[in-house]
Amino acid sequence: MNPTDWAGFVVALLSILGSTALGGQWLVKHYLTELKPNAGSSIKDKVAILEDKVDFLTDIVKEALLK
Repeated sequence: MNPTDWAGFVVALLSILGSTALGGQWLVKHYLTELKPNAGSSIKDKVAILEDKVDFLTDIVKEALLK
């Protein structure tokens, strides 16, 4: 392989690595936004609502068992 072929190979390799890194960065950023509360539509908000409901139901069951 001559130097021109090597240069083309290196450029192609760097392009592939760069696009992979940018794609990974986008995925991480996208998934991290789902873990932050945002007034009700994120996964974290839904989990918090379910946790409150489970705590409420647990209290009701405990009261019913004590009667």
